[in-house]
Amino acid sequence: MHNYKPAPDLLKDRVILVTGASDGIGAAAAKSFAAHGATVVLLGRNIRKLEKVYDEIEALGAPQPAIYPMNLDGAATKDYTALAETLDKEFGRLDGLLHNAALLGTLTPLDQYDLEQWAKVMQVNLHAPYLLTRAVLPLLRNTTDASVIFTSSQVGRKGRAYWGAYGITNAAVENMMEIWADELEANTPVRMNSIDPGAVRTTMRRLAYPGEDANTLPRPEEILAVYLYLIGPESRGTTGQRFNAQ
Repeated sequence: MHNYKPAPDLLKDRVILVTGASDGIGAAAAKSFAAHGATVVLLGRNIRKLEKVYDEIEALGAPQPAIYPMNLDGAATKDYTALAETLDKEFGRLDGLLHNAALLGTLTPLDQYDLEQWAKVMQVNLHAPYLLTRAVLPLLRNTTDASVIFTSSQVGRKGRAYWGAYGITNAAVENMMEIWADELEANTPVRMNSIDPGAVRTTMRRLAYPGEDANTLPRPEEILAVYLYLIGPESRGTTGQRFNAQ
């Protein structure tokens, strides 16, 4: 899997939405998806950073991407409905969705966790992936082969002290992925899987491990093989599985 070599046109004619596309793994995945032929919809809250990723995709000579500014922290059900309506109007379908956006929160004992921060992490890491998936599901069903990727973490698969809301939301997201997968496997073209990217040279990793030497970690661009495999047609029939990028 980690040595997977995708065809250059693996994602030709596909429309893929990437959340948290402004930097880190989201930006790297969006550029890689575009380089393999996809029309990528870049979702994030920082328009300036999204425009930078947009320009980098255009410089590749890839299909023209789209930008959809959205702050998941403050988004309500109507905002996800509006996003789905826009995608339907502009593209008529959605072939792939990468849930990459997340908040770290704080590394704090559970009984001392700030409740406002708790609510924000729950909103971005758990409620947003659920509401977004639910809103675009009709578009995903409107294809012959659709893939949804959720992002997880080892602290979601095995609870560890002080990881609080972040660990809990990661555990919940993978359970939600498995429920979606089980419900959709029989009668739809939609498959659902999750990826734990592992330790990667990102801003979130630096916040979580400030004393770590980032130069010892792989760059986001170096862990994308499993992302390309799962978002593309060669993983058809694979659903409800938990993957590791490294």
